[in-house]
Amino acid sequence: MKLLSAALLSVALLQVMPALAESPKSSPLLGRWSLEIATSALPEAQRPQQVVLEFKDAGSGRWSSHVDIVLHDGKTMKSDGTLALDGTPAALTGSYGANQATLKLPAPNTLVMQLVDHGAPASTRVYTVAADRSTMTETKAFFGHDGTPILQTNLFKRLP
Repeated sequence: MKLLSAALLSVALLQVMPALAESPKSSPLLGRWSLEIATSALPEAQRPQQVVLEFKDAGSGRWSSHVDIVLHDGKTMKSDGTLALDGTPAALTGSYGANQATLKLPAPNTLVMQLVDHGAPASTRVYTVAADRSTMTETKAFFGHDGTPILQTNLFKRLP
């Protein structure tokens, strides 16, 4: 029985090791992404005109993020930050509605981001890149003004 358990554990580890060996630098999340506006979870009248999200490797286990949003009324919002991938909170700059964030990279194609706005939880987002590396799904978890939990799903396409 111990031999069978050891063999099963070895097989499981061999399947997991390639994912663990892949560095964040080779993550398919890195790059520029554009929100597919037509499929946005927001009501049509509130949908932004454009959303571009960019992730770059900043070295030493950190990524920089940049967000450009053109709202439905033409106003713009931006956000920038350089954060460690270990969940350490760091400051964000800009007008996006969050001034602090944390990042975790549980798998090369999955990023978890938690946003805070002046001490109040804003949202948690999970970004997952498809196997073809051309699309990314954002799952956004937050609370409505009445405390109702809300989950939204958005689709992004890779930009050149």
